[in-house]
Amino acid sequence: MTLSTAYMVETFCQLANTPSPSGNTGKVMSWVADELDRLGVNYVKTNKGAVLATLPGKNKEKHRLLTAHVDTLGAMVKEIKSNGRLKLALIGGFEFNAIEGEHCTIETDSGRLVTGTILSTKASVHVYGREAGKMERNESNMEVRLDEKVKTKEDVAALGISVGNFVSFDPRVTVTESGFIKSRHIDDKASVAILFGVLKHIGESGIELPYTTHFLISNNEEIGYGGNSSVPAQVVEYLAVDMGAIGDGQTTDEYCVSICAKDSSGPYHYGLRKHLVRLAEEQGLNYQVDIYPYYGSDASAALRAGYDIVHGLIGPGVDASHSHERTHKEALENTGKLVLAYIQSEELQA
Repeated sequence: MTLSTAYMVETFCQLANTPSPSGNTGKVMSWVADELDRLGVNYVKTNKGAVLATLPGKNKEKHRLLTAHVDTLGAMVKEIKSNGRLKLALIGGFEFNAIEGEHCTIETDSGRLVTGTILSTKASVHVYGREAGKMERNESNMEVRLDEKVKTKEDVAALGISVGNFVSFDPRVTVTESGFIKSRHIDDKASVAILFGVLKHIGESGIELPYTTHFLISNNEEIGYGGNSSVPAQVVEYLAVDMGAIGDGQTTDEYCVSICAKDSSGPYHYGLRKHLVRLAEEQGLNYQVDIYPYYGSDASAALRAGYDIVHGLIGPGVDASHSHERTHKEALENTGKLVLAYIQSEELQA
């Protein structure tokens, strides 16, 4: 029996199509809890709204923890303009040019959903000429055009829209015949899907793990504090499963599992990194080791919070991170297989 790639892809699609900008993740966390119930995995909900699932192992004195985050980039309504359009405040680390032209949904406090499009204030080249392309994309020069008959601030208020309403971006999930997965929010819903694939495989295979292992589905990673709490006292190894960023100077591609050596927080635990590399080689996996200078993870957040743990970071290779992202089924497969090999390994680094 092998990991089900089809299940991981379908799980990703369901997660990606459930809006969950950081700070408004209730719906997707309900989906997570329901799926864990369906798989028969025990879990608890944390005060911050995360979910901590646990698989018992032979050793109950020392535990492992894996985490992936289900919160995504998004925005909030910052201002309702006099012409009936909206200014945005971004949630998470990305640039306005990454969402220009994107369809979006505003959720009012009553739960009403209003759709719109994110545009520059000078979008038409027929009116503004070359200035339309040269203008800087920033908070002052970008706005939401609502799909409602609104011309004034009062018209917008009548819809129930107000400052602080959450704005989610249309993920536009596409799975191609060639195996590519194109979507927003592959970071990090693909990794959440991978962990669910591992949980499903373990349940169906009857595998007994050497160490009790926790799976933390966090919901505040994009704003810096998703996995920095609710870590059981017995945990000695903490592995974040997030994306591997692709770009100039990187070794990671869309087909491999990326193993992070260092990010903006500093080096990850050397012993654990070498252990992961050994496992990848033993399993014949497509892997690469990389450094991410503008990256941070739930594992590094846990160390900053003061946890005495060994920490690591792996994930599927993802192109155009924090924009309209793409990966491949092979990256999910390689990452899932490394996760499965890791949680079955006997060697601890602490």
